[in-house]
Amino acid sequence: MTDARNAADATGADCSTDALERELTVLFRRARAASGELARAVHPELEPAAYGLLVRLQEAEPERATELAAYFGVGKATMSRQLRALEDLGLVAREPDPADGRAFLMRLTPEGRDRFNDVRRARRAAYLRQLAAWDRADLATLARLLHALNESTAEVL
Repeated sequence: MTDARNAADATGADCSTDALERELTVLFRRARAASGELARAVHPELEPAAYGLLVRLQEAEPERATELAAYFGVGKATMSRQLRALEDLGLVAREPDPADGRAFLMRLTPEGRDRFNDVRRARRAAYLRQLAAWDRADLATLARLLHALNESTAEVL
């Protein structure tokens, strides 16, 4: 009986993780496509991955490149390249870190902030239209669960 119950539990868990994988795959693909559109709306030459970087800077600036790389789970070289591209477009600027003369802090420029805020306002309006029929408690639960997922997978993905 125990073996049968364990097999049934494993099958149920497999189905749940299969469903989770399927839904996350769809979400990630759609999010990647949306990030490209959002990035181009901020600046026509902006890479899709850079939109998320702008989101993070808006929320946590100023921040060191190493902290940004760790937050997104990418290498320092990748983050440096992305930040350099944002600097070249005039969207972010670096300033000396007062705590460490060898390091720099990154922040949005006024132009970067204005462009980002314009796109973010339009995105929020689209979310409100798309999710208008959702119960506010369900939206809060979804946000809480996605945050928990992001926290628990920070080291894995």
